[in-house]
Amino acid sequence: MEHIAALLLIIGCSGDLKQCGELPAPVPLYETEEECASMLPSALRDAEGQRPRVYAKCVSVDPAMEEEDAQLTWKVTPDGTLDASIYTSEPAPAPSEVHFEKAGR
Repeated sequence: MEHIAALLLIIGCSGDLKQCGELPAPVPLYETEEECASMLPSALRDAEGQRPRVYAKCVSVDPAMEEEDAQLTWKVTPDGTLDASIYTSEPAPAPSEVHFEKAGR
């Protein structure tokens, strides 16, 4: 079974960074972080020109997450840094049952 270790995320933004969106990566998933990192410069070059500002990042993926519902979150900060992470949404714990009893006199 193939395990995913990294995701190549490419984001294109307007010049003022007020409108950003994901751009398609030529190969979005990699078995190793090193493989993703080696492809990042060429993927970034290929994406340039699609938007005024383009950012790319390899995001680590825990192979144990493959069987779980994972969500990718990202943001471009005002200084032009792309922050991204992948997390799983754990089900909320069941609420504890609380029993109230009247105090007897």
